[in-house]
Amino acid sequence: MSKPIYVLSGPNLNLLGVREPEIYGKETLEDVRTRCERRAGALGHAVVFRQSNHEGQLIDWVQEARTEACAVVINPAGYGHTSVALLDALKTLDIPVVECHLSNPAAREAFRRETYVSLVATGVVSGFGGASYELAVEAAAGLARQSQN
Repeated sequence: MSKPIYVLSGPNLNLLGVREPEIYGKETLEDVRTRCERRAGALGHAVVFRQSNHEGQLIDWVQEARTEACAVVINPAGYGHTSVALLDALKTLDIPVVECHLSNPAAREAFRRETYVSLVATGVVSGFGGASYELAVEAAAGLARQSQN
């Protein structure tokens, strides 16, 4: 089996299902994990699925992905709009990066319309609730396959 796809989630995503369900939906992060594992497995990949409310932890995982992953799916949450440090870590990757959002940031407050992560992401999937992660995993698997050829 090839290297896994790292699926990283930022702050407050541990509260999925209870935090603003009218925006983020009623699925829990565990539901999202199941979606990702099922989709990745169908595509021949394992998933390393992690969430942290701490910027430094996310950066450590991005750095780990440099050698351990075939691609990264990241929902940076609020750090997408604030973290130059996360951007700098992502810039070190030579594997595909897919940015993922449950909601459609372009349809929300102005400050959410741009992220630092988008500057280095191969692509962005947003606005499909929990399915955004599943679609992002599918895209990451396809991009990883292309980069191996």
